[in-house]
Parts: sequence; C-alpha cells; structure tokens
Amino acid sequence: MKKYLFALLLTIPCTIFAQPSLNDKNVFEFRAVWVATVVNIDWPSKTGLSNQAQKDEFDALLDMHQKNGMNAIIMQVRPSGDALYPSELEPWSEYLTGKQGQAPSPFYDPLSYMIEATHKRGMEFHAWINPYRAVFDVNKSSIANNHLSKLHPEWFLTYGDKKYFNPGLKEVWAHTNKVVHDLVARYDLDAVHMDDYFYPYKIPGKEFPDEATYQKNARGLSKDDWRRSNCDTIVKQLSNTIHQVKPGVQFGISPFGVWRNQSTDPRGSKTKATTNYDDLYADILLWLEKDWIDYVAPQLYWEQGHALADYNELIEWWNRNSYGKNLYIGHGIYRAGSNTAWKSPSQIPNQITKMRSLKNTHGSAYFSSASFKTNANGWNDSLQNNYYKNPALIAPLEWLVQTKMSTPKIQKLSDKSFAITDINPINTLKHFALIQKDKSGYRVAAILPKTTKHFDITTLGISQAANEPIWIVAVGKQNQLSKYQVIE
Repeated sequence: MKKYLFALLLTIPCTIFAQPSLNDKNVFEFRAVWVATVVNIDWPSKTGLSNQAQKDEFDALLDMHQKNGMNAIIMQVRPSGDALYPSELEPWSEYLTGKQGQAPSPFYDPLSYMIEATHKRGMEFHAWINPYRAVFDVNKSSIANNHLSKLHPEWFLTYGDKKYFNPGLKEVWAHTNKVVHDLVARYDLDAVHMDDYFYPYKIPGKEFPDEATYQKNARGLSKDDWRRSNCDTIVKQLSNTIHQVKPGVQFGISPFGVWRNQSTDPRGSKTKATTNYDDLYADILLWLEKDWIDYVAPQLYWEQGHALADYNELIEWWNRNSYGKNLYIGHGIYRAGSNTAWKSPSQIPNQITKMRSLKNTHGSAYFSSASFKTNANGWNDSLQNNYYKNPALIAPLEWLVQTKMSTPKIQKLSDKSFAITDINPINTLKHFALIQKDKSGYRVAAILPKTTKHFDITTLGISQAANEPIWIVAVGKQNQLSKYQVIE
C-alpha cells in the first residue's frame, strides 16, 4: 500500500517557509456528524412537517454543527429500502411524510436541498445508505405497494421484527448497485457511506434464515465463509460502481468497532466483544487491503478503560491496521450520562487527544446529530473553544484526485486587503483557505467561499506578527490542493 502513503510536499514559490503536511492535524482533520433519518432519530424531527419546516430544521442542524467546527455531514438517505429523494427504484421514505411512497407536497427534492445547503457552508456531504435493511419493523412500518418487499418477496428474509434483503442473492447485489449508480450519477455527492449493518446482529437462540439460499449456491464454502463472501462481493461491486460513475467520489464504511478478538485470531484486538468478522460477516481488513474502500470510520463507542472493549486498545489497533486508507474514529457522544465514565466532561476531549496522538488517524465522526442539542457535559463548548476552535481542511485522498488546482494569485490592495485573481473555474473549486503559522504551529485562520474576490485579514480577525507567514491555498471539490501562495 506504499503508493497510498501521504508523501505530499507542496512547494512554495519565492519563499523559504515550510508548509503544513497532510498529517498536520491542526490543519487537516475530518470532523463529521451522522444524521440518522430512520424513525426520525435526527432529521426530520417528526413525520409530516411542511417542506419549509424540514428545510428550516436542516439549516439549523447545519448551523449548529458548523459552529461546533464540523466540516462534514454523513446523511442517511436510504434507511430501509426507501429514499429521501425522488427515485424510480425505491419509494419515498415514510420518515418524511409518515406514509411510505408519498412524495412531499408541494413537491421538492430534499436531497438536492440538503446537498446544496451543506456545500454552501463549505462542508462535505456523505450519502449514508443501508444495504440490507428493508423494513424497520414488520409490525409497524408503513410499506408502499411499490416497495420491493411486495414486488419481489422472494428477495427478502424476516429476522426478528425486521425484514432484510437476502445478502446471498445476485438480484439483491444488482439492485443495490442500481440504487448507488443512480445516486452518484444524479447528485453532487462527496462520498457514499455504509455503516455496520451487514448481516444483522444476532438474536440469541435464533438463526438468520438463509439456509435455503446457502444450499442452492454454497460455492464450496462453509456457511460463515459464504456469508463473508456475499458481503465481499457487494462491497467490491459498489466500489467499482461508484468509481466508474464518478472517480472522485469516496466510498467509506463505518464498521462495528471490533474486527476480531485476539482470543480467536492473533491479528485481532485485546477485546471480548461481538465482531465484524465472526458475527456480522464483514471482513473490513480485506476491504481495506484490497483497496475497495477509501476510508474507514470504526464505531468506537466505548469509554477509555472499558473492561471488554477499551477505547484506547481499539484505536491503537485500528491505527496499526488502516492499510494506508483514511482512518476516522467514530465517537459515541450519544452515550453522554449513561454511566460514570460518560458523565465525565473529559471523556470526549480525552478521546480526541488520543486520536490526534496517533500517526494514521485523520479525524472523527460523532453519533449522532441530536446528541449535540443539549450540549451534554459541555462538549459543544469544548469543541468550539478548544479542540475545534479553528476550522480544518479535509485531507485529499490522493488516489482519487482527478484534477489539479491552479495556484491563486494575490494582488495587494492595501496593507491588509487583497484580491484573488487567476483562479480555477468555479465548478472545480470548493473554497479558499488561509493558513497561518505562529509560535504554536500551523492553523487554518479562515476558510473563504469560492466566490471570494477580495478579503481583508483584519476584518477576518487575523493578526500577523513579524516573520509569521500567511498562505492562501485553493481547495478543489475533491479536497485537492493548489500550491500555497504566500500573502505578502
């Protein structure tokens, strides 16, 4: 995986100042929040809201997270074989109107609105889909006549109170690829994201009912290996689909926090927990090793010192096993107040500090959005005033970058006022960033909208001591960077 190691040394014309590398976590750090739509966990707050109320809620959500220093949203757009956008493949989600298949009235496209609102704030939009869950509650969920569980009941299996696409069927793989192809082709996504729900979490004493499918197409594999092979296939196929349709769109997965326990596999972590490999049949390390995914965001929702799954043990394990891909850490901020450890204001700050101390970690994601509304344990304050006080850029995934950015040219208008000239076409530009180095190191002093023609560093609240350089850099839509230009 050496070809994927960050070895980016950006040269600075006419200056001797060094510049920040992609491993400088004061400058480059992914800071995301999961926004769940299933059963209205995060957005919209309830079904049946007017279009304007939905928009207002989403804008308020983005403003809260931007204030907290976030630079990405992971938005659930396909919670249960349905869609929060107009689709010819699957019905409208019941979590919008209260009835599956019922479009917003008057008609609008929530996904288009959400992407535009997110990008307007300089944040990334990761479209989060669930590949297998089809009916959240077979006893209560609204099911439209055109839902696939009614059109193709042979594609589905019921387990507990939920209905799932059968992961062993080629027809399911093909349909899921169509859904993702449609999403990537029609929308300006930064990434497609899947979470930990591959094969469902096991119900004690109850076997997942896929024996008949296994017997028809075992492919010479044990049942456990066959299930893993099914997950391998869909991940590999989706990776190809995404990158063929739009090569610059990322494919990320947020797995359960434990790959395997060391008691079962010497490569595993020193934990005693449910695992991706043995219980959910998701071999995350294989997907990383084979370059099928671009980033991984394991859900490390345990506290530091947890007896069975210690946060520190797990983050160090993932740091050793990221295979050169971007590693983001999932924090369980929703657990605030759930036990003594999670009543401590230092739990999340200490987790961030630990994350930043490791070489191969590139940022954080928080589950979930609604947890920030109460400022539990003062964590919003901690982010705003300390850990995320300065904005951060998202490091480019060098193997996905498709276009080069031209270096912005600066014209001095006055002592503190400057104009930007000779920039890239606006459709390739995400924003500009001002990078400052002072005695404490590098930091992002400001992020400027892509439409910026001139700026004043005093108005932006930037002070500059002697011999402390400020640079401007153009950031592309794939987070690619231009060469840095010194502001003199």
